Amino acid sequence: MLKKHTIFTIIITILLLCPVFLSAISEAGVIFLTIEPGSRPGGMGNAYVAQADDALANYWNPGALAFNRKTQIAGMHTNWFGDVDGIDDMYFEYLAFNKYLADLSGNIGFHILYLTYGEQERINENNQSEGTFNSYEIAIAGSYAYQYSENLGIGATVKFIISDLSPEGTGQTEQNEKGRGMSYAFDLGLKKKNLIIDKLDFGLNIQNIGPDISFINQDQADPLPLNWRMGLSYRAIESEFNKLTVNADMNKLLANNDFVLARLITAWTDDPMKQEIESTIFNAGAEYVYLNLLSLRAGYIYDKAGEIMGPHFGAGIQYTFANQYQLSVDFAMQEGGDLTDYNKTFSIGLQF
Repeated sequence: MLKKHTIFTIIITILLLCPVFLSAISEAGVIFLTIEPGSRPGGMGNAYVAQADDALANYWNPGALAFNRKTQIAGMHTNWFGDVDGIDDMYFEYLAFNKYLADLSGNIGFHILYLTYGEQERINENNQSEGTFNSYEIAIAGSYAYQYSENLGIGATVKFIISDLSPEGTGQTEQNEKGRGMSYAFDLGLKKKNLIIDKLDFGLNIQNIGPDISFINQDQADPLPLNWRMGLSYRAIESEFNKLTVNADMNKLLANNDFVLARLITAWTDDPMKQEIESTIFNAGAEYVYLNLLSLRAGYIYDKAGEIMGPHFGAGIQYTFANQYQLSVDFAMQEGGDLTDYNKTFSIGLQF
């Protein structure tokens, strides 16, 4: 079976990668789907659903893709716990692409989420080593977005999910059984510009609508981490040399054992009201851009249930070359939980 330190490492990694959903981890599976990619939103306290204007929108809000007219690429590679002894081979990868196609009257997008838990030792029932194996989880997704009107964009994402935690006969699995689960899910998003007042945008993304995921048998199936993400973005300054955007988001994990669509209603009230409020995550952040070249970002996350409350910081540089290509490099310091003060993340982007 898996060594105790391996089980501990996997559990701790999941809890710390997604601390904002701590209160519902016991009910939801494949929590890696809630890892929020991108150092740009990370620097703003992960408040980005209404602002999303790059290839990261594939994850943050497919409805926001509808306003993007340039081809966009985004990538992220992060060792979340590089500063923690014993947790040095667990990586999170993100890759996204977005392009407007006039023939389809909308945008198509593609993204991959990948989390590896590193190399584990395989021990048989006689407590003998049989080599090593790798545990990982991956989601491959495609999006389509349509600009319904001047100020309204809508979009949808479909994703295929694989969670491969242990091979046949390893850990809690038995002969002819593998610790692998597969499922699929949908995201539905919209972005409304100039909501009520000029320059105030609204974003909504309902993520991971899909059937439960099972590993050994259907009786042990877990619901997907159905997540309600919405927020506001105010473009306070939009001038030739200066831009300032202020964002506020909230997240609510809707996980219980009800039918997947019923969770959109029942998961808001199946716990006492105080607990429901405390399990809601609040994010706030701002981004200042000078000369469309340098960016400074700051934000704050308030996660009562996950005991993650603190500031985020970030910066970025955008460089335009050949009069059409813009390369972006972003850095963020994000609240990291009990094992590390901050997770240091980098991401890159390209648009043309």
